[in-house]
Amino acid sequence: MSNFNTQVLLTGSAGFIGSHLARLLVEEGFTVRAMVRYSSRPQLGNLEFLPPHVLKEIEILKGDLKDPDFGYRAAQNCTYIFHLGALIAIPYSYQNPTDFVQTNVTGTTYLLNAARKSDTLQRFIHTSTSEVYGTARYTPIDEQHPLQPQSPYSASKMGADLMALSYYNAFNLPVTVVRPFNTFGPYQSARAVIPTIISQLQTLSTIKLGNLSPKRDFLYVKDTAAGFLQVGTHANTPGKVVNLGTGRDVSIAETYELICRLMGKNPELLTDATRFRPEKSEVFHLICNAGLAHELTGWKPKYTLEQGLQETISWIQNHIELYKPQEYNV
Repeated sequence: MSNFNTQVLLTGSAGFIGSHLARLLVEEGFTVRAMVRYSSRPQLGNLEFLPPHVLKEIEILKGDLKDPDFGYRAAQNCTYIFHLGALIAIPYSYQNPTDFVQTNVTGTTYLLNAARKSDTLQRFIHTSTSEVYGTARYTPIDEQHPLQPQSPYSASKMGADLMALSYYNAFNLPVTVVRPFNTFGPYQSARAVIPTIISQLQTLSTIKLGNLSPKRDFLYVKDTAAGFLQVGTHANTPGKVVNLGTGRDVSIAETYELICRLMGKNPELLTDATRFRPEKSEVFHLICNAGLAHELTGWKPKYTLEQGLQETISWIQNHIELYKPQEYNV
Protein backbone atom coordinates (compact mmCIF):
# COMPACT_ATOMS: atom_id res chain seq x y z
CA MET A 1 0.00 0.00 0.00
CA SER A 2 1.28 3.46 -0.87
CA ASN A 3 1.45 5.84 2.10
CA PHE A 4 0.87 8.90 -0.08
CA ASN A 5 -2.24 10.75 1.14
CA THR A 6 -2.80 8.12 3.85
CA GLN A 7 -4.21 10.22 6.68
CA VAL A 8 -2.91 9.58 10.19
CA LEU A 9 -4.12 11.04 13.48
CA LEU A 10 -1.33 11.14 16.05
CA THR A 11 -2.23 12.00 19.64
CA GLY A 12 0.56 12.84 22.07
CA SER A 13 2.48 14.27 19.12
CA ALA A 14 4.12 16.98 21.22
CA GLY A 15 5.55 14.40 23.58
CA PHE A 16 8.83 12.53 23.51
CA ILE A 17 7.99 9.41 21.51
CA GLY A 18 5.15 11.12 19.64
CA SER A 19 7.40 13.78 18.11
CA HIS A 20 9.85 11.15 16.83
CA LEU A 21 6.97 9.13 15.42
CA ALA A 22 5.56 12.26 13.75
CA ARG A 23 8.84 12.77 11.93
CA LEU A 24 9.03 9.13 10.86
CA LEU A 25 5.44 9.18 9.56
CA VAL A 26 6.14 12.27 7.45
CA GLU A 27 9.37 10.76 6.11
CA GLU A 28 7.46 7.58 5.19
CA GLY A 29 4.93 9.58 3.17
CA PHE A 30 1.94 9.65 5.51
CA THR A 31 -0.27 12.72 5.81
CA VAL A 32 -0.04 13.57 9.52
CA ARG A 33 -2.63 15.31 11.67
CA ALA A 34 -0.96 15.94 15.03
CA MET A 35 -3.05 16.46 18.13
CA VAL A 36 -1.47 18.91 20.58
CA ARG A 37 -3.06 19.69 23.93
CA TYR A 38 -4.48 23.21 23.81
CA SER A 39 -2.54 26.03 25.43
CA SER A 40 -2.89 29.76 25.00
CA ARG A 41 0.85 29.88 24.44
CA PRO A 42 2.04 29.26 20.86
CA GLN A 43 4.01 26.16 21.83
CA LEU A 44 4.19 22.78 20.11
CA GLY A 45 6.26 20.88 22.64
CA ASN A 46 8.83 18.55 21.14
CA LEU A 47 7.45 19.07 17.65
CA GLU A 48 9.44 22.31 17.71
CA PHE A 49 12.64 20.25 17.52
CA LEU A 50 11.67 18.77 14.15
CA PRO A 51 13.35 20.11 11.01
CA PRO A 52 11.28 22.92 9.45
CA HIS A 53 10.71 20.93 6.25
CA VAL A 54 9.15 18.13 8.34
CA LEU A 55 7.10 20.36 10.62
CA LYS A 56 5.52 22.24 7.72
CA GLU A 57 4.06 18.96 6.44
CA ILE A 58 2.17 18.34 9.71
CA GLU A 59 -1.37 19.57 10.34
CA ILE A 60 -1.55 20.77 13.96
CA LEU A 61 -4.86 20.25 15.73
CA LYS A 62 -5.17 21.63 19.26
CA GLY A 63 -7.58 20.13 21.73
CA ASP A 64 -7.92 17.89 24.79
CA LEU A 65 -8.42 14.13 25.04
CA LYS A 66 -10.91 14.74 27.85
CA ASP A 67 -13.21 16.55 25.39
CA PRO A 68 -15.46 13.87 23.82
CA ASP A 69 -16.23 16.06 20.81
CA PHE A 70 -12.58 16.61 20.00
CA GLY A 71 -12.01 13.00 19.04
CA TYR A 72 -14.81 13.02 16.50
CA ARG A 73 -13.37 16.09 14.77
CA ALA A 74 -9.81 14.79 14.87
CA ALA A 75 -10.57 11.30 13.54
CA GLN A 76 -12.40 12.41 10.41
CA ASN A 77 -11.05 10.80 7.22
CA CYS A 78 -8.20 9.06 9.05
CA THR A 79 -6.88 5.66 8.03
CA TYR A 80 -4.75 5.17 11.14
CA ILE A 81 -4.97 6.54 14.66
CA PHE A 82 -1.74 6.35 16.65
CA HIS A 83 -2.87 7.08 20.20
CA LEU A 84 0.16 8.13 22.27
CA GLY A 85 -1.54 10.91 24.25
CA ALA A 86 -1.43 10.27 28.01
CA LEU A 87 -0.32 11.53 31.39
CA ILE A 88 2.87 9.60 32.10
CA ALA A 89 4.77 10.96 35.12
CA ILE A 90 4.72 8.23 37.77
CA PRO A 91 5.58 10.47 40.79
CA TYR A 92 2.84 12.91 39.77
CA SER A 93 0.34 10.04 39.63
CA TYR A 94 0.72 9.57 43.40
CA GLN A 95 -0.41 13.15 43.90
CA ASN A 96 -3.24 13.30 41.32
CA PRO A 97 -4.50 9.81 40.46
CA THR A 98 -7.92 11.07 39.34
CA ASP A 99 -6.32 13.19 36.64
CA PHE A 100 -4.62 10.06 35.28
CA VAL A 101 -7.88 8.15 35.14
CA GLN A 102 -9.67 11.01 33.40
CA THR A 103 -6.95 11.46 30.77
CA ASN A 104 -5.68 7.93 30.24
CA VAL A 105 -8.86 5.87 30.65
CA THR A 106 -11.72 8.24 29.90
CA GLY A 107 -9.79 10.15 27.23
CA THR A 108 -8.88 6.89 25.50
CA THR A 109 -12.52 5.76 25.62
CA TYR A 110 -13.66 9.00 23.98
CA LEU A 111 -11.17 8.43 21.17
CA LEU A 112 -12.22 4.80 20.77
CA ASN A 113 -15.82 5.95 20.42
CA ALA A 114 -14.75 8.39 17.72
CA ALA A 115 -12.89 5.61 15.93
CA ARG A 116 -16.02 3.45 15.92
CA LYS A 117 -17.87 6.19 14.03
CA SER A 118 -15.23 6.41 11.31
CA ASP A 119 -15.88 4.98 7.85
CA THR A 120 -12.22 5.21 6.84
CA LEU A 121 -10.31 3.80 9.82
CA GLN A 122 -8.17 0.73 9.21
CA ARG A 123 -6.32 0.59 12.55
CA PHE A 124 -6.36 2.08 16.04
CA ILE A 125 -2.87 1.78 17.54
CA HIS A 126 -3.00 2.18 21.30
CA THR A 127 0.09 2.86 23.41
CA SER A 128 0.71 0.81 26.53
CA THR A 129 3.74 0.72 28.83
CA SER A 130 5.95 -1.93 30.39
CA GLU A 131 4.99 -0.44 33.77
CA VAL A 132 1.73 -2.44 33.60
CA TYR A 133 3.76 -5.61 34.26
CA GLY A 134 5.13 -4.35 37.57
CA THR A 135 8.17 -6.09 39.01
CA ALA A 136 8.85 -9.14 36.89
CA ARG A 137 7.53 -12.49 38.12
CA TYR A 138 9.61 -14.13 35.39
CA THR A 139 12.04 -12.86 32.77
CA PRO A 140 12.17 -11.97 30.00
CA ILE A 141 8.65 -10.54 30.15
CA ASP A 142 6.33 -11.64 27.35
CA GLU A 143 2.80 -10.45 26.63
CA GLN A 144 1.31 -13.22 28.82
CA HIS A 145 2.97 -11.89 31.98
CA PRO A 146 0.42 -10.95 34.69
CA LEU A 147 -0.46 -7.27 35.01
CA GLN A 148 0.35 -5.65 38.36
CA PRO A 149 -0.83 -2.11 39.19
CA GLN A 150 2.05 -0.79 41.28
CA SER A 151 1.30 2.91 40.71
CA PRO A 152 -1.79 4.94 39.82
CA TYR A 153 -0.12 5.63 36.47
CA SER A 154 0.28 1.94 35.64
CA ALA A 155 -3.27 1.22 36.80
CA SER A 156 -4.63 3.94 34.51
CA LYS A 157 -2.67 2.55 31.57
CA MET A 158 -3.93 -0.96 32.31
CA GLY A 159 -7.47 0.40 32.25
CA ALA A 160 -6.85 2.14 28.93
CA ASP A 161 -5.26 -0.99 27.43
CA LEU A 162 -8.20 -3.14 28.44
CA MET A 163 -10.73 -0.64 27.15
CA ALA A 164 -8.97 -0.64 23.77
CA LEU A 165 -8.92 -4.44 23.62
CA SER A 166 -12.57 -4.59 24.67
CA TYR A 167 -13.46 -2.50 21.61
CA TYR A 168 -11.71 -5.09 19.45
CA ASN A 169 -13.67 -7.93 21.06
CA ALA A 170 -17.02 -6.20 21.50
CA PHE A 171 -17.17 -3.95 18.44
CA ASN A 172 -14.65 -5.47 16.02
CA LEU A 173 -12.61 -2.25 16.05
CA PRO A 174 -9.19 -3.05 14.55
CA VAL A 175 -7.06 -2.33 17.63
CA THR A 176 -3.38 -3.05 18.11
CA VAL A 177 -1.75 -2.42 21.50
CA VAL A 178 1.95 -1.51 21.34
CA ARG A 179 3.76 -1.92 24.66
CA PRO A 180 7.23 -0.31 24.61
CA PHE A 181 9.71 -0.82 27.41
CA ASN A 182 11.81 2.06 28.76
CA THR A 183 12.35 4.40 25.83
CA PHE A 184 15.13 7.01 25.90
CA GLY A 185 16.69 9.46 23.49
CA PRO A 186 16.78 13.09 22.29
CA TYR A 187 13.93 15.39 23.39
CA GLN A 188 13.24 13.38 26.57
CA SER A 189 12.69 15.46 29.69
CA ALA A 190 14.50 15.11 33.01
CA ARG A 191 11.41 13.30 34.28
CA ALA A 192 13.27 10.19 33.10
CA VAL A 193 16.46 8.84 34.63
CA ILE A 194 18.81 8.94 31.61
CA PRO A 195 18.33 12.67 30.87
CA THR A 196 18.56 13.29 34.61
CA ILE A 197 21.96 11.60 34.73
CA ILE A 198 23.30 13.26 31.58
CA SER A 199 22.16 16.79 32.45
CA GLN A 200 23.60 16.54 35.97
CA LEU A 201 26.90 15.18 34.70
CA GLN A 202 27.12 18.02 32.20
CA THR A 203 26.62 20.77 34.78
CA LEU A 204 27.14 19.58 38.37
CA SER A 205 30.01 18.23 40.44
CA THR A 206 27.73 16.23 42.76
CA ILE A 207 25.09 13.92 41.28
CA LYS A 208 21.84 13.02 43.05
CA LEU A 209 19.89 9.90 42.09
CA GLY A 210 17.26 7.69 43.69
CA ASN A 211 17.23 3.90 43.88
CA LEU A 212 20.14 2.49 41.87
CA SER A 213 19.17 -1.19 41.99
CA PRO A 214 16.14 -1.42 39.62
CA LYS A 215 16.90 -2.96 36.24
CA ARG A 216 15.42 -1.64 33.01
CA ASP A 217 15.30 -2.57 29.34
CA PHE A 218 16.26 0.70 27.65
CA LEU A 219 15.02 1.05 24.06
CA TYR A 220 16.31 3.88 21.85
CA VAL A 221 13.52 6.15 20.66
CA LYS A 222 14.20 5.70 16.94
CA ASP A 223 13.70 1.96 17.39
CA THR A 224 10.52 2.62 19.36
CA ALA A 225 9.09 4.85 16.62
CA ALA A 226 9.97 2.28 13.96
CA GLY A 227 8.30 -0.39 16.08
CA PHE A 228 5.09 1.63 16.37
CA LEU A 229 4.92 2.04 12.62
CA GLN A 230 5.85 -1.53 11.74
CA VAL A 231 3.71 -3.25 14.36
CA GLY A 232 0.84 -0.78 14.16
CA THR A 233 0.28 -1.08 10.42
CA HIS A 234 1.05 -4.76 9.92
CA ALA A 235 -1.75 -7.06 8.78
CA ASN A 236 -0.93 -9.65 11.48
CA THR A 237 -1.41 -7.47 14.56
CA PRO A 238 -5.12 -6.50 15.06
CA GLY A 239 -6.32 -7.70 18.45
CA LYS A 240 -2.76 -8.25 19.65
CA VAL A 241 -0.65 -6.78 22.46
CA VAL A 242 2.94 -6.50 21.23
CA ASN A 243 6.01 -5.73 23.33
CA LEU A 244 8.88 -3.58 22.06
CA GLY A 245 12.24 -3.93 23.79
CA THR A 246 15.84 -5.06 23.44
CA GLY A 247 15.98 -8.12 25.70
CA ARG A 248 18.90 -6.56 27.57
CA ASP A 249 18.47 -5.44 31.18
CA VAL A 250 20.75 -2.97 32.91
CA SER A 251 20.57 -1.54 36.42
CA ILE A 252 20.34 2.18 37.09
CA ALA A 253 23.79 1.93 38.71
CA GLU A 254 25.25 0.28 35.60
CA THR A 255 23.55 2.85 33.38
CA TYR A 256 25.04 5.65 35.45
CA GLU A 257 28.52 4.13 35.22
CA LEU A 258 28.21 3.68 31.45
CA ILE A 259 27.12 7.29 30.93
CA CYS A 260 29.98 8.50 33.14
CA ARG A 261 32.42 6.54 30.97
CA LEU A 262 30.94 7.86 27.72
CA MET A 263 31.08 11.45 29.01
CA GLY A 264 34.48 11.11 30.68
CA LYS A 265 33.14 12.07 34.11
CA ASN A 266 33.72 10.73 37.63
CA PRO A 267 31.78 12.95 40.08
CA GLU A 268 30.54 12.35 43.61
CA LEU A 269 27.26 10.41 43.68
CA LEU A 270 24.69 10.89 46.45
CA THR A 271 21.50 8.95 47.10
CA ASP A 272 18.47 11.24 47.35
CA ALA A 273 15.62 9.66 49.33
CA THR A 274 13.06 12.05 47.83
CA ARG A 275 13.59 10.35 44.46
CA PHE A 276 12.56 6.91 45.71
CA ARG A 277 9.15 5.48 44.87
CA PRO A 278 6.97 4.14 47.70
CA GLU A 279 8.29 0.72 48.70
CA LYS A 280 5.44 -1.38 47.24
CA SER A 281 5.32 0.79 44.13
CA GLU A 282 8.89 0.34 42.92
CA VAL A 283 9.29 -1.85 39.85
CA PHE A 284 12.58 -3.63 40.37
CA HIS A 285 13.07 -5.58 37.16
CA LEU A 286 11.89 -5.04 33.59
CA ILE A 287 13.35 -6.95 30.65
CA CYS A 288 11.46 -7.49 27.42
CA ASN A 289 10.70 -10.55 25.40
CA ALA A 290 10.01 -8.95 22.00
CA GLY A 291 9.80 -12.26 20.18
CA LEU A 292 6.18 -11.71 19.18
CA ALA A 293 7.00 -8.41 17.44
CA HIS A 294 9.74 -10.11 15.45
CA GLU A 295 7.58 -13.16 14.68
CA LEU A 296 4.58 -11.15 13.49
CA THR A 297 6.31 -8.27 11.70
CA GLY A 298 10.07 -8.83 11.58
CA TRP A 299 10.75 -5.82 13.85
CA LYS A 300 13.85 -5.76 16.00
CA PRO A 301 15.91 -2.89 17.41
CA LYS A 302 18.84 -1.58 15.40
CA TYR A 303 20.57 0.57 18.04
CA THR A 304 22.72 -0.68 20.90
CA LEU A 305 22.39 1.00 24.29
CA GLU A 306 25.79 2.62 23.78
CA GLN A 307 24.84 4.02 20.35
CA GLY A 308 21.59 5.44 21.66
CA LEU A 309 23.32 6.97 24.67
CA GLN A 310 25.93 8.66 22.47
CA GLU A 311 23.21 10.36 20.40
CA THR A 312 21.27 11.29 23.54
CA ILE A 313 24.33 12.75 25.26
CA SER A 314 25.15 14.84 22.20
CA TRP A 315 21.61 16.20 21.95
CA ILE A 316 21.34 17.11 25.63
CA GLN A 317 24.77 18.76 25.61
CA ASN A 318 23.59 20.92 22.70
CA HIS A 319 20.30 21.77 24.46
CA ILE A 320 21.41 21.91 28.09
CA GLU A 321 19.55 25.23 28.53
CA LEU A 322 16.29 23.24 28.45
CA TYR A 323 17.21 21.37 31.62
CA LYS A 324 17.35 22.34 35.30
CA PRO A 325 19.70 19.67 36.66
CA GLN A 326 19.74 21.08 40.19
CA GLU A 327 15.98 20.44 40.53
CA TYR A 328 14.15 17.12 40.84
CA ASN A 329 11.63 16.95 38.03
CA VAL A 330 8.73 14.59 38.76
